[in-house]
Amino acid sequence: MKFTGGCYCGAVRYEADGDPIMKARCHCRECQYFTGGEGNDFMAMPVAGFHFTKGEPKSYTKPDLKGAATRQFCAECGTPILTKSPALPIAVILKVGSLDDPKLFGGPQMIFQTADAHPFHLMPEGVPAFARFPG
Repeated sequence: MKFTGGCYCGAVRYEADGDPIMKARCHCRECQYFTGGEGNDFMAMPVAGFHFTKGEPKSYTKPDLKGAATRQFCAECGTPILTKSPALPIAVILKVGSLDDPKLFGGPQMIFQTADAHPFHLMPEGVPAFARFPG
């Protein structure tokens, strides 16, 4: 499959080829910051099939957090684009909101970090959920 997407203002665009490694939602506190308070819906895509077609995002890695992920976002409009995690080096973790067609996500196959979720976070029924990352 080919997925295309980018930021709100159009300064950053990307293509991702391949089958999703995983479709999930994360409720960790870090993701809540980047979504404005909700869980983070994402698709982990093979890094080999990913490339930017326009512009380059700004990157941020929290320096005082061991094993911190690198978040990439548009420097112009602030749209979160993707995350690169040292725990999953074979993938780019695309933010569903940055997809041109977010309905291709289809919903999470699993939910992580529910220990950080708040009572107002809705969890879809029948989706495996984990208090932390399994492993």
